[in-house]
Amino acid sequence: MAIFNQAGGVAKTTLAMNLGYHLGKLKQRVLMIDMDPQASLTLFCGLEPFDLTQTIYESLVLEQPAPIQSLSDLKFELIPSNINLSGAEIELVNADLRDFRLRDAIAPLENQYDFIIIDCPPSLGILSYISLVAATHILVPIATQYKAWMGTELLLRTVKRIQGKANKELKLAGFVPTLFAKANSQDCRALNAISEQLSLIAPIFPALPRSTAFADAVEEHLPLALYQPKHPAVAPLTQLANYCLKKL
Repeated sequence: MAIFNQAGGVAKTTLAMNLGYHLGKLKQRVLMIDMDPQASLTLFCGLEPFDLTQTIYESLVLEQPAPIQSLSDLKFELIPSNINLSGAEIELVNADLRDFRLRDAIAPLENQYDFIIIDCPPSLGILSYISLVAATHILVPIATQYKAWMGTELLLRTVKRIQGKANKELKLAGFVPTLFAKANSQDCRALNAISEQLSLIAPIFPALPRSTAFADAVEEHLPLALYQPKHPAVAPLTQLANYCLKKL
């Protein structure tokens, strides 16, 4: 599953980490892949990207076996990233079968996991493209703000283009409204628009609230359910994980 939105700041990596944890809590074997050169997921998990000598970069560009980090406390395993991955954008331009580099890198691992979750970079570049080519499903976090809502059309065009040729099996798992502030009237209008219009395309999951608790949990390198188990956002995350387990 690729977690993708070309816009930044939509809580994409936060969603990825927390979904991975909740699926692991449901006894699923989960592998997370950090495909962002900014290495936010790697950092969120408590690893120091600059100290890593083996990352997803070596798998994509040098075609080496994927380096898997075990994170038992988080209930998933991780293929990390660091700034070296930014060079892959250029190095893969003329690479043989570049569209399938990620798909081929994870193919030997597929039978070892129930879910492989790809945290895509916030762009429409080659790293996002090969992530969507490798995925069977795409989960889209979308901030409940007018600007984010207006950018959805471009995202859907990208998905349709990939479905047309490179990955005809790619399916939309659904949309996750994020950063929702109930007291903000624009957020409410955006959430209504998302619910009314995008529900015709794929499921709309319960909104994740805007909360400093997510940032506080990240600072402690923990999913929200471990940092603050009674936080209201834990319930929609649990619901999302259960949906993925039963429907995907």
